Amino acid sequence: MTDDTRTSVAPHRVAFLGLGVMGYPMAGHLLRAGHAVTVYNRTAAKADQWLGEHGGQGAGAPTPRQAAHEADIVFACVGNDDDLRSVVLGEHGAFAGMKPGAVFVDHTTASAAVARELYEAAAHRGLHFVDAPVSGGQSGAIEGRLTVMCGGDAPAFERIRPVAMAYARACTHLGGPGAGQLAKMVNQICIAGLLQGLAEGIAFGQAAGLDMKRVLEVIGKGAAQSWQMEHRGATMVDDAFDFGFAVDWMRKDLGLCLDEARRNGAALPVAALVDQFYGDVQRMGGARWDTSSLIRRLRKPR
Repeated sequence: MTDDTRTSVAPHRVAFLGLGVMGYPMAGHLLRAGHAVTVYNRTAAKADQWLGEHGGQGAGAPTPRQAAHEADIVFACVGNDDDLRSVVLGEHGAFAGMKPGAVFVDHTTASAAVARELYEAAAHRGLHFVDAPVSGGQSGAIEGRLTVMCGGDAPAFERIRPVAMAYARACTHLGGPGAGQLAKMVNQICIAGLLQGLAEGIAFGQAAGLDMKRVLEVIGKGAAQSWQMEHRGATMVDDAFDFGFAVDWMRKDLGLCLDEARRNGAALPVAALVDQFYGDVQRMGGARWDTSSLIRRLRKPR
């Protein structure tokens, strides 16, 4: 089910683990929606900063377990599978502090395997787990317009959906545990191909002497239109790449896609090639450039 509307939601006690470029604004949206929010971040200073920005509203906790205590829903957005396990499992992990029947919602882009692993671990404790990676980038998190792709049990999804809509424009249940992560992989595979095509088109047009901003305005009204063209085309022409989602993170995501493809037998020739191209960008010093920096490979040295 998908919900792209914002309706009044009864306040919940929630925790948010991980206050990076995505989690920081997402937790703020939950607070502004009227929920009681407790935050945890590995670097405590970031949690203190978040609390200061919100006028002392909300609360901080020194461990995931303490943050999750008495929460109806625990949200997390961390870096990778190992980071996720570190905030979920063990003596100080969230699962150890969650009350029976509470729901853990993972917004990390991680593997489908770890989603299934933690779903089973949650079930053994009488908890619920929803894998819920997001698309929309840092700007989407700030504006509260993320797309959330969810896997897990439908009843648990229905409980968390109206709360997650505090920072989402759409929140969709796509199947059992791991389905959200698999859908995010599809998203990243599609984006990789789009960005490489856009990079090649712009580089070709510039080599031909065209005014590429004008060209993009024209073709953006036709079949070539895409979010990437609309939001990154002009900045690619300007050779500007400081817009959020970094090459390092895209390589991590494409690695997940390629690993899963090896398991399920899918062919990903373009994604594999673009992953190599992002390796070239990293070697050029572009590890923290955003993903549209693929065009740097195609430009002649000045």
